[in-house]
Amino acid sequence: MKSSKRFSGKEINRRDFLWLIGCAGTTAMTMPLTGCLSTDPVTGERGFVLMSEQQEIAIDKQQSPHQFSSDYGINQNSALNQYVSMVGQQIAEISHRPQMPYSFQVVNATYVNAYAFPGGSIAATRGILLEMENEAELAALIGHEVGHVTARHTAERATRSQLVGALASAATVITAQSGYGQYSNIVNSLGGMGAGALLSSYSRDNEREADQLGVEYMVRSGQNPQGMIGLMEMLNGTKQREPNIIEQMFSSHPMSSERYQTAVDQVNGQYGSNKTRPLNRERYMDNTEQLRKIKSSIKELQTAENEMRQSNFSAAESLFDSALKRAPDDYCGLVMSAKCQLSQNKFAPANRLLEKAKSSYPEEAQAVHLSGVTKLQIGQNESAYNEFRQYEQKMPGNPNSIFFQGLSLERMQEKDRSANEYKRFLQKVNQGEQAKYAYTKLTEWGYVKPQGAQG
Repeated sequence: MKSSKRFSGKEINRRDFLWLIGCAGTTAMTMPLTGCLSTDPVTGERGFVLMSEQQEIAIDKQQSPHQFSSDYGINQNSALNQYVSMVGQQIAEISHRPQMPYSFQVVNATYVNAYAFPGGSIAATRGILLEMENEAELAALIGHEVGHVTARHTAERATRSQLVGALASAATVITAQSGYGQYSNIVNSLGGMGAGALLSSYSRDNEREADQLGVEYMVRSGQNPQGMIGLMEMLNGTKQREPNIIEQMFSSHPMSSERYQTAVDQVNGQYGSNKTRPLNRERYMDNTEQLRKIKSSIKELQTAENEMRQSNFSAAESLFDSALKRAPDDYCGLVMSAKCQLSQNKFAPANRLLEKAKSSYPEEAQAVHLSGVTKLQIGQNESAYNEFRQYEQKMPGNPNSIFFQGLSLERMQEKDRSANEYKRFLQKVNQGEQAKYAYTKLTEWGYVKPQGAQG
């Protein structure tokens, strides 16, 4: 069987190494969905949905930490996070679902995006914060994401059977964006299946409703509704200037001229009298000052990532080096640079970068995972095993960390311990190449009988 040969040698070829990294972070969503009659919190209408509020919260709790880690963790600037959370909580409190356990985070990713999980976990990237100009635009962004939560758009999509297969399946799926080549396996190495489905593209009706709710919420919280127009104009302008850094935003949040004009009409008409409110630019600039100090480094990281997506690794490497000279302890930059080295099979410099990344942000898990994969590749199997164990402790719920523990133990000739990990993995995942490999090894070693065997 091909899958059993894929991991059997002491070394892994480039194609399989990239495949390993790509699979390493995918997670399975095994929570069953149950139908129930529910009242729409926005419209007040009764309808049948496949996801209860408790399930929305549970799915959020299970998946959001993995997405935050995929985006290089929550930003370590506590004052910035507190500011964003303050603006968010003011909006959440006056929303249609104030009882939800909202949280508002800044994540270290450099691309331009924001997203919401169904239970109220909302994140904005460093990239989008650097593009906005005032607090009103931030409030518009957060109000829009809160609108997705209050309108239960994830539950709505599940009811329409867009998510049922993904959320009920126990299979692992690579969630890499299409069109990025082999590097996509590394870029999206920690994006889970459930997160990929939950954060996939909203419909234009969903976006329009979230816009309308976002303006309503930001005005009720005291903000200037002109922030919504400013936000949309910024996003459209950025798309024209730097399409690569904003493509994920437009993939999950489709924009249209009709959507923009609808928002303009709503702001100028229904909320026109509120346009004299302050935009709170100075307060926004004060609270993002530390972030803006490294804006040039973040811009270089954005360019470097785009070069990597096009397999221009030499150009990317130079850009990463330049960015890290100005921000030497930037966790995101260190991990991204390590991924560039891994893409070129430069394991020693990748290992050094990952060790520094772990020191710069000890609580974050992605560097630990990649360090384990790197050590596995260079034959440091015991160290790799310890890294994967540590990763599972930091980021529980990812079955692939169990698989890699089994693989590390197998390389260490610890057959019994390896078999226990493969069994543990198969209890969570029963499809895909990793599952085939684990089952094949357990069969070869005599721990399970082949399917169809007698006696």
